Amino acid sequence: MSSDVRFTDFKSDKQPTWCPGCGDFGTMNGMMKALAETGNDPDNTFVVAGIGCSGKIGTYMHSYALHGVHGRALPLGIGVKLANPDLEVMVAGGDGDGFSIGAGHFIHAVRRNVDMTYVVMDNRIYGLTKGQASPTSREDFETSTTPEGTNMPPVNPQALALASGGTFIAQSFSSDSQRHADLVRQAIEHDGFGFVNVYSPCVTFNDVDTYDYFRDAIVNLDETDHDPTDREEAKEKILAGDKEYIGVLYQDERSTPWEVQEGLDENMAEIPDGAPEDAMDLVREFY
Repeated sequence: MSSDVRFTDFKSDKQPTWCPGCGDFGTMNGMMKALAETGNDPDNTFVVAGIGCSGKIGTYMHSYALHGVHGRALPLGIGVKLANPDLEVMVAGGDGDGFSIGAGHFIHAVRRNVDMTYVVMDNRIYGLTKGQASPTSREDFETSTTPEGTNMPPVNPQALALASGGTFIAQSFSSDSQRHADLVRQAIEHDGFGFVNVYSPCVTFNDVDTYDYFRDAIVNLDETDHDPTDREEAKEKILAGDKEYIGVLYQDERSTPWEVQEGLDENMAEIPDGAPEDAMDLVREFY
């Protein structure tokens, strides 16, 4: 780690192909700033991304990176962290990738509580596939595939995380760059699984959940008397579902990362030369 790293050191030479004005620009910049502020550098950072517009983020960031398959970014990230605990692992995804096909992995990643960060760009729509409703879309949200609305309540990511035993649950807004970077920084510094759901507006296909909507609707928890260490208070706010909160909703300050609890502190990515002792005997036993 280094104190001389700037967030621009995490920028790759690839130009983003996101639509102009996409919230993912601000989300990514905040991630890079948070990594630099916590003393990380590209040589000790591993970014795993899923599918969708957010899946491109590993290409646009200068670090170790892996572009996984749809919904499978979290188990890949967990594998990286357990193989080499010295790496700073950050998983990036979207609301479709994380809360639809990847919902099962999300639940188990939260409950396992490996020391890593998960940043979700939640624009409440499928952007890359041209505007279908996503798991977090409003019940009356009209799209080409849901012309009369989804007729289903949206998934509540924070409630899902809390019910799964989440130890750090936060929400941010991609346009509020300083606050967003600070929340990602807190997630990185948290001992355990840090989850940050980001309001990241899609300017092309979602004309409801816009920048103007969020600016008017957002309630900053820092400006209230909310106690993020009080799980019952967090549950009450999360389940009410009537406000667009930003800030740390819940943090368990007694959290112990799973790999620490299990004593997994060695770099398993370093493989010694030659076959392990008695390896051939084991092979012959089965073949």
